[in-house]
Amino acid sequence: MAEPTPELMEKVVNLCKRRGFVFPTAEIYGGFRSTYDYGPLGALMLRNVKDAWWRSMVQMRDDIVGLDSAILMPPRVWEASGHLQNFTDPLVDCRNCKERFREDQLDDPNTCPNCGAKDSFTEARQFNLMFKTHVGPVEDAGAVAYLRPETAQGIFVNFANVLQTTRKKPPFGIAQIGKSFRNEITPGNFVFRTREFEQMEMEYFVPPGDGPKWFEYWCAERLRWYTDLGIPEDQLRLRPHEADELSHYSTGTADVEFLYPWGWGELEGIAQRSDYDLTQHAEFSGEKLEYFDQATGERYVPHVVEPAAGATRTMMAFLLAAYTEDEVGGEARTLLALDPRLAPYQVAVLPLSKKDTLTPVAKEVLHLLQPHFVCEYDETQSIGRRYRRQDEIGTPYAVTVDFDTLDDKAVTIRERDTLEQVRVPIDDLVAELRSRLVL
Repeated sequence: MAEPTPELMEKVVNLCKRRGFVFPTAEIYGGFRSTYDYGPLGALMLRNVKDAWWRSMVQMRDDIVGLDSAILMPPRVWEASGHLQNFTDPLVDCRNCKERFREDQLDDPNTCPNCGAKDSFTEARQFNLMFKTHVGPVEDAGAVAYLRPETAQGIFVNFANVLQTTRKKPPFGIAQIGKSFRNEITPGNFVFRTREFEQMEMEYFVPPGDGPKWFEYWCAERLRWYTDLGIPEDQLRLRPHEADELSHYSTGTADVEFLYPWGWGELEGIAQRSDYDLTQHAEFSGEKLEYFDQATGERYVPHVVEPAAGATRTMMAFLLAAYTEDEVGGEARTLLALDPRLAPYQVAVLPLSKKDTLTPVAKEVLHLLQPHFVCEYDETQSIGRRYRRQDEIGTPYAVTVDFDTLDDKAVTIRERDTLEQVRVPIDDLVAELRSRLVL
């Protein structure tokens, strides 16, 4: 795997555009700053990242359920959550070049990074990051709404509904994957910081006093998830927040950070949100948001531990960690050593040639595999070039249909990382690939 250098970033961004992982939004119109479209391969991989998260957080557990809440909610929600008052960044302008910056992200608070002017910044002012919009045909104060800056509040306002319909009791969690929107002052670093992004969040409701124990549990559990899917341990770390970094709702937060080419950056935050959110929403809505333990007669507002990850920046981290350059037969090779659970395609079906004698058999093999794996069919260019193409997009296995297949009813499986090739009867192909692919 390649070292996390600036050159690595350039190579991965180039690969993403060239192979169809990520495109600049509306590129034919010059793009739209800080938004990106996910191409055929990117859409598949991003879905796999989200599916892997959902599998680990919901499918494989009996204490977490799922939710899909609306993007638009009443403004009162954001008053209660504190976002209208507290969800701000300190903003300064350079009087010389008129560029705008986040004060807390300046390397030198006295020097403009754009024009180099000294002591040219205005006084810092607070800038709310939420996107404001209007609901309905009339743009008046009563029609104001906001695009959600996080998916968490949709979980909190549905706490009572989920509690009643699932009959769960603390400790239990509610998980959600969805779009969020933040009017970032300084977006950048490709898809790392954008104004439209996807989050994978889970709110874990626990009895008061149990928050610290579950916070430690989720810190370890979430770190393990990334290493299990292929990110090397030396490219990950857990960094506790300093007191002045904590969000308005947090009594303690730690970030899972990844060593990006520009340095350490957040993949996921694990926060102890205490009972802040449920208490606030109960006060503002007038509804009780608490748990009654029938066994003990105790009634309490649960505390919350929140693991919150960015799906898009997580996909980017997996791409960076998987990017590899080596040499095969004296020729340079680029490959994405992605875990099969994340790779856009698990199997590529490659007829040795485009001759009519092979195409029908190759298509039969493709149709045999498609119900079980996400597959690509490729018959363009030489077989060597097609192998290299599949290596570069991370496909773990290629199945080659050759002229011997017509006689022996067998195909060749080629493994991406080791280049090992093995002959397998078509009748055994699904079982053989299943044994190799842990999905």
